[in-house]
Amino acid sequence: MTQITPREIPATALQHLLEGGYPPAMAKIFAARGITERMQLETSFAHLLSFDNLKNAREMACLLAEAILAQKKLLVIADYDCDGATACAVALRGLRAFGARVDFIVPNRFEYGYGLTPEIVRLAAQSSPDILVTVDNGIASVDGVAEANRLGMQVFVTDHHLPGDALPDAACIVNPNQPGCTFPSKHLAGVGVMFYVLLALRAELRARGRMTDEQGRKLVELLDLVALGTVADVVKLDQNNRILVQQGLQRIRAGRACAGINALLQVAKKIPAKVASLDLGFTVGPRLNAAGRLDDMSLGINCLLTDDTQSALHIATQLDSLNRERRSIETDMQDSALAVLESVNPHDNFSLTLFDESWHQGVIGILASRLKDKFHRPVIAFAQSSNGELKGSGRSIAALHLRDALDLVSKRHPALIKKFGGHAAAAGLSIEKTDFDKFSDAFEQVARELLSPNDLSLRIETDGALDSAGMTIKAARLLDEQVWGQGFPAPQFDDDFEVLNQRVVGEKHLKLRLATAEGNEIEAILFGHNEPLPEYIHAVYSLSINEYNGNQSLQLIIRHWE
Repeated sequence: MTQITPREIPATALQHLLEGGYPPAMAKIFAARGITERMQLETSFAHLLSFDNLKNAREMACLLAEAILAQKKLLVIADYDCDGATACAVALRGLRAFGARVDFIVPNRFEYGYGLTPEIVRLAAQSSPDILVTVDNGIASVDGVAEANRLGMQVFVTDHHLPGDALPDAACIVNPNQPGCTFPSKHLAGVGVMFYVLLALRAELRARGRMTDEQGRKLVELLDLVALGTVADVVKLDQNNRILVQQGLQRIRAGRACAGINALLQVAKKIPAKVASLDLGFTVGPRLNAAGRLDDMSLGINCLLTDDTQSALHIATQLDSLNRERRSIETDMQDSALAVLESVNPHDNFSLTLFDESWHQGVIGILASRLKDKFHRPVIAFAQSSNGELKGSGRSIAALHLRDALDLVSKRHPALIKKFGGHAAAAGLSIEKTDFDKFSDAFEQVARELLSPNDLSLRIETDGALDSAGMTIKAARLLDEQVWGQGFPAPQFDDDFEVLNQRVVGEKHLKLRLATAEGNEIEAILFGHNEPLPEYIHAVYSLSINEYNGNQSLQLIIRHWE
């Protein structure tokens, strides 16, 4: 059962925004998202939170400064998703600009799994680095850090994931979610944490008289990468993250993005000047992620590191091909998963746990996300790894914190989960193949305790009806200019419509002409649906601008109908 509910609009916040000069429609949208005053919507760099409250940022800056001045050899240990790739690129570009000797390795997810494992440490040791710097991983790498210490390498951890019961014995840890950190924003992505470390390092080198103005300005050039990783990792877009994303988008739109991002936009047929935050998450991010899912993320990282336009385009073309392959694999896996679920009524379950021998380890996270959206339940999909274990990737609904749920399973069944980690909405884990049924039962039991039946009903929140004055190209353009994403959702509206005309386009989409209650006619499109609609519908929709033969027109994108 789907419930369409209007967002609550606090009267006081709305009044403040109206008095601040915002148009009524925009004032309602912002008030419903917790905005009470204009300052909260400021996205200039001057409003970015200081690194002073980020625990150990100054300490790591001092250690890095000393390493740079001593010309010690640094090795960045990356992660194989978009956040990890952008964090790695930010680390290398920033540290090299400041004079560091630095290179990177990224674990192949199929050989080494996630994070700074002892195996990765031993691989890293072959190039004889003095210091390992983790990006987007490391907070749970107790064994890996211990191995690095044993081999005589220091470890600097930069991460944003939730810590486990014990922290690794690293030389320094920067993570807004570690105990004792008072940084006001707990939602930095891994790339954001690395960027903050570089801000602190810049200040430290300046204080030592070792930073030129030209070197210092290099950090601004990294904001396109910070924006991409932040949006792609689906972290909450609080004001601090919106500043980072907006500043990055401005560079991209102005044509000042790195060669790799420009190339990825080119193969996706996106015009940089018109890129929105959602394009980073749904267009650029998946192409970059495809390298880590099907091949080796070093391909994606090299795309972000090169300054050569032709080289970037060559790599981006490879990534685009991998992404098409990923979509094909995902479709096959989803079809097989839905076939399995035909014999199971998911509405009887509070969770879904699935495994198939043929599933691809690199795509199970996307499969879990698709099934979570379809059935509105926490979903964990497993694939078999090369060592015989099952690797699982989970996605959850808002009412269940997935990492905490896995922690509860682990505490009740100490030997069941070999390792796990993640966030509220997404997590990864590994189990023995013979323990699949036992884990499924244990996870279902925890889900039943933490969720109510009402939590399993899909609720679509909207910004209410939009009158004809708000249904314009100008309004759509104004909305496109804002930064929307996780925790600051893009506006969508709902209303009654008469379906005047409908036809199938592209074999699987419906092109519609609708009439509003006021009698105005408007074009709309319903993606992924080619069956006829009834004469009258209630629809949830968003505004978009359709461009055809150089002409622009307003178009509604139908998100849900009944």
